[in-house]
Amino acid sequence: MGQWEVFLSPYRQAVDELKIKLKGMRSQFGIMSANSPIEFVTGRVKPLASIYDKSFDKGIPFEPNPRLGNELQDIAGVRIMCQFVDDIATVTELIHQRNDMKVIEEKDYITHSKPSGYRSHHIIVEYPVETIQGRIVVVAEIQIRTLAMNFWASIEHSLNYKYKGIFPEEIKNRLQSAAEAAFRLDEEMSSIKSEIHEAQAYFSEVKEATNTAIHKSTDKEERES
Repeated sequence: MGQWEVFLSPYRQAVDELKIKLKGMRSQFGIMSANSPIEFVTGRVKPLASIYDKSFDKGIPFEPNPRLGNELQDIAGVRIMCQFVDDIATVTELIHQRNDMKVIEEKDYITHSKPSGYRSHHIIVEYPVETIQGRIVVVAEIQIRTLAMNFWASIEHSLNYKYKGIFPEEIKNRLQSAAEAAFRLDEEMSSIKSEIHEAQAYFSEVKEATNTAIHKSTDKEERES
């Protein structure tokens, strides 16, 4: 096993564990028949090529050592998607209340969006993982954003690769306009949040009743055959 594989192993473990725990929070809301502020959770370990690029930009030696892990706080990254803007504050508070990770930094790009139009709430945490060599504390980044914010960020990320960070003025302006349009959409959806939740609850009840009826019908046919 190479040095990089050994170095990144705790980060992969941290991402896997964080995804399970955060998805578990979503399931708990479902068990309590409450609306979950978490829509879905994804995660990744930063590819080596991206680690190299970022370490080069920061003037950090591209070496698998603790300094690199402390300077690059997003080697382990988890993303939480929410339906509504105010869900982001709820999820943030839930993370602060946990005892299995320690929040060490926060960046609010929703109240104060980046010049590009980027919006998201970033939380940097220290998360301990248990390995056969003992406990290792990993620094990880948790991004919390709405579905609309995530769509915009995904497009901007792709264009960033194409233009290598230097956008033509027209593209730059259109991205900023699209970011504002996405945020207005979020605000409009938030204004009818209760109606949306009622519709989703009704759909779930109808779906569950239909599935129950199908199962009963199938069981009856099997007994009679």
